[in-house]
Amino acid sequence: MSTYVLLLNYTEEGMRNIKYLPDHASAIRQAVEAGGGRMPLIYLVMGQYDLMAIIEAPSDEACASISLAVCSAGNLRSNTMKVFGEEDFDALVKNISSLEDEFTRILSQFNRT
Repeated sequence: MSTYVLLLNYTEEGMRNIKYLPDHASAIRQAVEAGGGRMPLIYLVMGQYDLMAIIEAPSDEACASISLAVCSAGNLRSNTMKVFGEEDFDALVKNISSLEDEFTRILSQFNRT
């Protein structure tokens, strides 16, 4: 499963219902599980966002559906990001050299005068 960070902000309606924060966290967890994922962590945060949830989902599409379902109730808005763990680093950097060479070749075509 892939890992995602949901940075969540309360809407005006959500702030009116803030006393139900524990219920909201539970509802988010249930929505994630219904979408085939899991939510190991959720935090109330100070700063630009109100909540941060770490979720795991079977696919990007499943995560998008989960995020849309969570926000469709009208209490929250989400900024969702896919994250890569340290175990993914080797695979991610494996092709950098060949991609840099290809990018340089492509750019050189535009630099001809």
